[in-house]
Amino acid sequence: MNIMVQGTSSSCGKSLTVAALCKIFYKDGYNVCPFKSQNMSLNSYVTLLGEEMGRAQALQAWAAGIEPKVYMNPILLKPTTDQKSQIIYMGKPIENMSAKEYFKFKPKLKEDILRVYKEVESKYDIVVIEGAGSPAEINLKKDDFVNMGMAKMTDSNVILVADIDKGGVFAQIYGTYMLLDEEERKRIKGVIINKFRGDKELLKPGIEMIENMIPIKIIGVVPYFEFNLDDEDSAGGFKNFYKKGVNIAVIKLPKISNFTDIDAFKFEDDVAIKFITNPDDIHDADLVIIPGSKNTIEDLRWLKSSGFEDALKGFDGLVFGICGGYQMMGSKIIDEIGIETVAGNKEEGLGIFETETVFKNEKQLKRVEGIAFNKRINGYEIHVGVTTNNKNPFVKLEDRLDGDSIENKYFGTYVHGIFDSGEFRSYILNIIRRKKGLKEKHTEDLWEIRHRELDRLEEIFRENVDIEYIKTLL
Repeated sequence: MNIMVQGTSSSCGKSLTVAALCKIFYKDGYNVCPFKSQNMSLNSYVTLLGEEMGRAQALQAWAAGIEPKVYMNPILLKPTTDQKSQIIYMGKPIENMSAKEYFKFKPKLKEDILRVYKEVESKYDIVVIEGAGSPAEINLKKDDFVNMGMAKMTDSNVILVADIDKGGVFAQIYGTYMLLDEEERKRIKGVIINKFRGDKELLKPGIEMIENMIPIKIIGVVPYFEFNLDDEDSAGGFKNFYKKGVNIAVIKLPKISNFTDIDAFKFEDDVAIKFITNPDDIHDADLVIIPGSKNTIEDLRWLKSSGFEDALKGFDGLVFGICGGYQMMGSKIIDEIGIETVAGNKEEGLGIFETETVFKNEKQLKRVEGIAFNKRINGYEIHVGVTTNNKNPFVKLEDRLDGDSIENKYFGTYVHGIFDSGEFRSYILNIIRRKKGLKEKHTEDLWEIRHRELDRLEEIFRENVDIEYIKTLL
C-alpha cells in the first residue's frame, strides 16, 4: 500500500505532512516507511552504514519508528555552486554535474529508482512517498520521477498540500490542478490547506467555492504551528539578542550547509540565535559558530574579504567551527585534485589553529560516538578533506577525531550534531552563563525533544485532517 504527498510549492509542508502520516500509521500498528526519490538540500544525514541521505527522510523514519536507511532517499542533490550540484546516489557521491548534464543523465536513473522503490514496498505495509517542489513545474515533466511521474510509476493516489500562509492558496490549488493532464488530475484525491491562522469558519465559503471549481475535496485545514524539527532548506530562526541571556551568532556563509547543527539551541529558553553576514554583528554575541560549507574555499575567501578574520581574532567570546568552519580556522587548505577549485590550489586559512587540510577524492562519511570534555557526544562526519597538525584534540575516540581547543576560547570539530547532546550543549552554555552571572542549566538531548515534537505533530494532524479518509486511499 502507498500514498503520495505532493505540494503546490516548495516549503508548503510536504515533509512534515509525510512525517505526521508516518507517525500516525506507525502508532496505528502499521510497518511504515517514507520515500523520496530525489531531494535537493545542503542539510544531509549519515546513516549507521556511513551513507548520506536527506535529513527530512531521516526525521520521517524516526516518526515511523525505524532507523533511517539510504533507500528512503536514493538521490540527493547538494548544490556546490549556483550552476552545479554534487550527485549522491544510494548514499555515495557520483560526481558534480550542471543542471544540463544532470538532465541528460536523469533518464538512466528512472529504472533504478523504480527498482529501489519496489524493494521498499516489499518490506513495509505502507510507503508514504514525498514529491519535490510542485507537480505543476511543466518544464520539468519530461523524465520526471519525483512528482506525478513517480505517482504513475508507483500507481499512487496523491494528497496535495497548499500553504495558505504565503497567500493565494485557492489560486495555488486551482492553478496546480489546471496545469496537470487529465490522468494526473484523477490521482489527486484530497487537498490539505496548511499553516492556517485565524477562524476556520471564515475559510468555509472559499472551501465550498474551490470544491465546486475542481472535483477534489479539502480533507484538512492544519493550523499554523511552530515546530522545532529539522529544517532542510532554510537557515531561519532570527531572534533579537538580549542582555540577560546567551547570544549565539551563526555566520551565514554563502554556501552554508548542515546548519541543523544549531537546532538544539532553539530549545534553550535563555538562548537567542541570529544568523549574521556582517562582522560588526559579532560584538553582541557570546558564542560565534562558523558552520559547515558545501564550498569551503569559496566561503573562506568570502569570510576573509568580508572582514571576519580580524573580527574573530579580536572577539572576546567563544568561537566554534564545525566541519568546513573548523577547516577554515586552520592555517591552510589545499585542494589537491581540484574538488572545489583548480587542482593544487592553496588557500590560507584564518590561522587560528595550526592545522592543514588537504582535499582528497574520498568523502569521509561516518557516525561518531565519543567523549568531549568528559561529556558524552554523538553525531556524524561528512566532509572531503584530511586535517593534520592537531595539537589539542578535545574529542577522545578509538578512531581519533580531529579537533582543537586553545585556551578554552576557540574550538573546532568535524562532528555534526555535537550540540544535540544535552550534556555537551550544557557544558558549553554554562561556560558563558558563569561568565555573565547567569544561572547554570542542564538540558536534555535533542533526540528526546524531537520525539516530543513529533508527538505534537501527530496530535495536530489527527485533530485537523481526515485520517480515516486517507486510509481509504491506500
